[in-house]
Amino acid sequence: MSTTILFEHPLNEKMRTWLRIEFLLKQLIASQKIVDHLSALTFFRNAAELLDVFERGELRTEILKELERQQQKLLGWAEVPGVDMARINALRSDLKKCSTVLMAAPRMGQQMREERLIGLVRQRLSIPGGCCSFDLPTLHIWLHIEQHLRDQQVTIWLDSLSPIHSALTMVLDLIRQSGIFRNHTSLNGFFQDNAEGADLLRMQLKLEDALYPQISGHKSRYAIRFLPLDSERGEIPARFDFELACC
Repeated sequence: MSTTILFEHPLNEKMRTWLRIEFLLKQLIASQKIVDHLSALTFFRNAAELLDVFERGELRTEILKELERQQQKLLGWAEVPGVDMARINALRSDLKKCSTVLMAAPRMGQQMREERLIGLVRQRLSIPGGCCSFDLPTLHIWLHIEQHLRDQQVTIWLDSLSPIHSALTMVLDLIRQSGIFRNHTSLNGFFQDNAEGADLLRMQLKLEDALYPQISGHKSRYAIRFLPLDSERGEIPARFDFELACC
C-alpha cells in the first residue's frame, strides 16, 4: 500500500508564523500529560517557543483580519446557484464567534507568561542540563505533587490559549480547503509557476519515490526543486508527477 506524504510551504511571513503556532500548539496538547522530567521539559520547551512566537508582530490583528476576509469570501458564495446556504451561514456564524472571543481575550499567552513555574523553566532551557533538580527545585517538587493537581494546572494553561487556538484552526482549515490538488509534472526535478494571491502551497508525494521538495517562493511566484533522499546514489527522474494545491 502506497504511503502519501503531505508537505506544506508558506508563501508569506504571516502564514509562516501561523503554521509555526499551529505546530507548537499541537505539540503542547500532545505533551500535556506530564509524569516526569522528560515529559515536563517537552511541554515547557514548546510553551517557551510558543510564547516567543507570540512576541512577534501584530498576531491578533492579522488573525482578526483573516477571519473577516473569510467571512467576505463565504458571503460571495451565497450568489452561486445550488450552494448549501445552511453550511455557509453556519461557517460565518462560527467565524464571527471566533472574532468576538479573540477580541475579548487577554494578551495572547499572558496567563502562561505570568506563571512563575513556566518563567523559571523558560530561563533555564538555553543552558545545557540547566533544568536539573538542583537548578530547578521548584520543578522537582512540582513533579512530585499528585497527578490530578498537575493535570488541572496544565488544563488551565491550555484553556487560556483556547481563543487563539480556535480562531487559528478555523482560519487554516478554510485556507487549506480553498485549494484543489491538481496533477503536475516536473522536468529534471524542477517546477515553477505563479501563485498570485495565494498563502500556502500543499504538495503530496509518495514515499516510494524517495524524493523531497526544496521550495522557494513568495506571494506571486514559486519554484520547486525535487531532491533524492539518498544524495549519493539517488536519481532524479526526467519527468516526475506530483499533486499540488495552491491555497
